Amino acid sequence: MGIFEIIMDYLVIIFAHNPFAPWIRGVLGGLVIGAVFAGALVMVYLERKFLGDMQSRIGPNRVGRFGVLQLIADAIKLFTKEDIIPAKADKWLFIGAPIVALTSGFLMVAVIPFDLLVIKGEEYAVAVSRMDISILYLEAVSGLAIFATFMAGWGSSNKYAVLAAFRNVAKMIGYEIPLGITIISVAVMAHSLDIVEIVEAQSSIWFIIAQPLGFVVFFIALLADVGRIPFDQTEAEEELVAGWATEYSGMRWGLAFFAEYLHAVVGSFIVALIFLGGWNGLPIVGNLYIPGIFWVIAKVIIVMMLFIWIRAALPRYRIDQVIDIGWKVLIPLALLNLVWSTIIGLMWA
Repeated sequence: MGIFEIIMDYLVIIFAHNPFAPWIRGVLGGLVIGAVFAGALVMVYLERKFLGDMQSRIGPNRVGRFGVLQLIADAIKLFTKEDIIPAKADKWLFIGAPIVALTSGFLMVAVIPFDLLVIKGEEYAVAVSRMDISILYLEAVSGLAIFATFMAGWGSSNKYAVLAAFRNVAKMIGYEIPLGITIISVAVMAHSLDIVEIVEAQSSIWFIIAQPLGFVVFFIALLADVGRIPFDQTEAEEELVAGWATEYSGMRWGLAFFAEYLHAVVGSFIVALIFLGGWNGLPIVGNLYIPGIFWVIAKVIIVMMLFIWIRAALPRYRIDQVIDIGWKVLIPLALLNLVWSTIIGLMWA
């Protein structure tokens, strides 16, 4: 059971006959969503600053000290811009696409554990909710973002947006398969589909060491899944203007842009949890106590920095190259890793 579930149950008991109970539950849910928003905003700022450093140019530095208020200025700009819906667009698909994209990210956050607490011999995951099949839940819910891109492309009634939508479908078919096979490999080695138990299975050895090939396959497939360079063909500015988001303006564009970063942050959490040991720390710290949540956050930042480094170093691939990598390279490697994981899993069993 997740620690947030326990808190909510406790509040239900206390406020069972209190008319303000729904409001209290809403406030708690809003705090969780606000924390997720804050984390994604931090990642946006870090990317802009570190890309500037890596490319020997000046990043945000004028709005606030070190440019820390730049994102607030951008939000004000987007909120005050005119919201335009194309005359020939499918209005409901056009409006719903950014909402679906954000919803997908928030649904994924619901099962992300940040730590595991032991209270009076009982284990409590620091998560909104804990599921026995949480890793499969993440894989299923992440697919909603694909529908969001297609909704935006088709609903915009724009040739560039439609091309971007079909590119996204092509990537989905080619990369969801190795991504899913690698997740199965992790579950086989950990003998569980629960992310908490997968992390606990790494208390002696992290899965990045036990199955390095699986980590490489998963990371590349994740880059394609969240649309990061060099796999951002759905919004290739040189070819498709802005891809599926070409017709969006104002805060709708801001929400679509923010949803991509939200998925990248959640993807970084998944990598940190299923391959980098989650809240299991490094043995070099000895008896020094460091809360597990700090280990998780540190590993997430490292993964996100790797995303940024790859963006600064690699050019965008052509769509045919992307499809070839998915079908001809990643799927065979993912199957090979599955065989290896099965052998190691049987030995550990």
